[in-house]
Amino acid sequence: MVKETGFYDILGVKPSASSDELKKAYRKLALKYHPDKNPNEGEKFKLISQAYEVLSNPEKRKIYDQGGEQALKEGGSGGGTFTSPMDIFDMFFGGGMRRGREKKVKDVIHQMSVSLEELYNGAVRKLALQKHVICSKCEGQGGKKPPEKCPSCRGTGMQVRIQQLGPGMVSQVQSMCGECRGLGERINPKDRCKTCEGKKVVRDRKILEVHVDKGMEDGQKVVFAGEGDQEPGFEPGDIIIVLDEKDHPVFRRVNNDLTMQCHIALVEALCGFQKPIKTLDDRTIIISTIPGEVIKNGEIKCIIGEGMPQYKNPFEKGRLLIQFLVDFPSHIPIDRIGKLESILPPRKEIEVPDDSEEVQLVELDRSQRSRRYHQMEDDDDDDHHGRQHVQCQTS
Repeated sequence: MVKETGFYDILGVKPSASSDELKKAYRKLALKYHPDKNPNEGEKFKLISQAYEVLSNPEKRKIYDQGGEQALKEGGSGGGTFTSPMDIFDMFFGGGMRRGREKKVKDVIHQMSVSLEELYNGAVRKLALQKHVICSKCEGQGGKKPPEKCPSCRGTGMQVRIQQLGPGMVSQVQSMCGECRGLGERINPKDRCKTCEGKKVVRDRKILEVHVDKGMEDGQKVVFAGEGDQEPGFEPGDIIIVLDEKDHPVFRRVNNDLTMQCHIALVEALCGFQKPIKTLDDRTIIISTIPGEVIKNGEIKCIIGEGMPQYKNPFEKGRLLIQFLVDFPSHIPIDRIGKLESILPPRKEIEVPDDSEEVQLVELDRSQRSRRYHQMEDDDDDDHHGRQHVQCQTS
């Protein structure tokens, strides 16, 4: 039981989420709400980063689970202070979004969904993206004459706006100048290039061929160096494609292994079976048990060499792990119990004390149990508040 689920709710995961599930959830949300993609979602991006910072740290997560956000603030050791959301994003993605603008245009990160079959067999996907390229008409000059100091920000690249907070209370809000886009200079409107309107760059459509190699993993990056946005005087940015593995209805990947569940009937568990399994490369393999071998419910067996291919070494494959789930019959006719007892190992004899009492087993009503549990919690809270009230009166 965790005290609060707020951080888990922000990332859209359960309190039992694994480290990999947290990473996958953060990656999707961070790319979706990054300020460069959604300028109006800065607060949402901040909350996502704070939630991931806490839950990805085992020590902070333990404190949060036991006492909530208040326990983090009171726990010391930096528990209540948070790293910059941009720094967390850079640490997660390798700093691609915030390379120094003095030398290089920021990279463009794009998430691409891939199936487990594509990661197993390899694939080539075409991806159409929009990017900025230097205007060929003015060769990136923006106009006929050199730029002049921006009159709106007076060459600072920033504008200061006064915001009224209340009676007699104001604050200064600094933002990038919209006229010169933070450059501090602009092209005079009458001298601007008609193609790019003085912006020096134009939009262009780029089609990329993304090669998904066999054995690639969820979250792995494919980098197209120099294929990102262009800007005069800067090195072009990169386009970084982040692979997002889609859930598969049968298989689940764990490193280089594949796992799956296989339901078998009780007669198959006791007397043997043969079952076909369709692999990710569209082959059919047959699994079977030898006569006399008993498969226990929940037992796991493996097949060597039928897992995921290794990245850069696709001829080496991991294991296929199969968990067997035995489907027990809901009822056995009374007249067949004797035959079963004659075949199965004998049951253990027990001694029944003379003063024992026989009781009846009934089906568990889980919804009723849940209601009773919450009712007990409410009663405890009422009792606790009542005791507090009495103590306050007598103090």
